[in-house]
Formats: sequence, structure tokens, C-alpha cells
Amino acid sequence: MGWEGLNRRRFPRAEFPSMVKVIHSGKGEGPVLTHTENIASGGMCVILRKAMDLFSSVDVEIDLLDGEVPISCAGKVVWSVRRKAIEKEKPSFYDIGIEFVDMKDDARKRIERAIAHLVRSSHKTNA
Repeated sequence: MGWEGLNRRRFPRAEFPSMVKVIHSGKGEGPVLTHTENIASGGMCVILRKAMDLFSSVDVEIDLLDGEVPISCAGKVVWSVRRKAIEKEKPSFYDIGIEFVDMKDDARKRIERAIAHLVRSSHKTNA
């Protein structure tokens, strides 16, 4: 599947810089701190140093940097794409697509509000 297939999504995504803690359930590994590449009310893309198995379970904590408590929910890895290495000495990274599994409605609405605010702000900036 090419990138064009990845862009046909049920939930529109926005490039929104959120801090994220990802815990790979059942792997016994500690949490990984990263950031979103993009986010929607149904899922997000994060950048990690290690690949994750498709359909594996994760727990996520998302800080929307809006002054409210971080959003916590379960997720499922729905895709994983290795990025090209820029330099031979640096490790490759992975774009990991995570679908939210049990997110509460108020948390989804917070994400939708944050995305709407970002869209409004970018329209004002571009006008």
C-alpha cells in the first residue's frame, strides 16, 4: 500500500504537536516518550525508534499542551512504516499509526476542539 492509501482515513488528521507517552502492553518495556506527527479524534501517528507489531496493544497518554490533564486511553497499532535513514550513523525511525480503542467522548471532543482551533489559527495566519 502506498502513502495515498494511508491518507484515506475515517478521521481527518492535523499536524498537531502533542507530547505522547506510549507503553507497549505486554512487552514489559518502560514507557517511550515521543510526539505526534499528526492526530485525529480516532487515532494518531507517532515517531518511534523501534518498530511495533501490527495490531499490538498499547496504552497512550497524550498531552495536548492545552493546560488540562493528559488524555489516557488504550490503542492498537494499525500500521508501521520505516523512515529512510538520513545518515549512516543515525538510526532509522518508524512512523507508527495508533488507533484509539477506548477513548472517552470528552477526550475525543478535546482533540476535535484542539484541531479546530489549529485550523482556525492557520486560516488567520494564511489570510
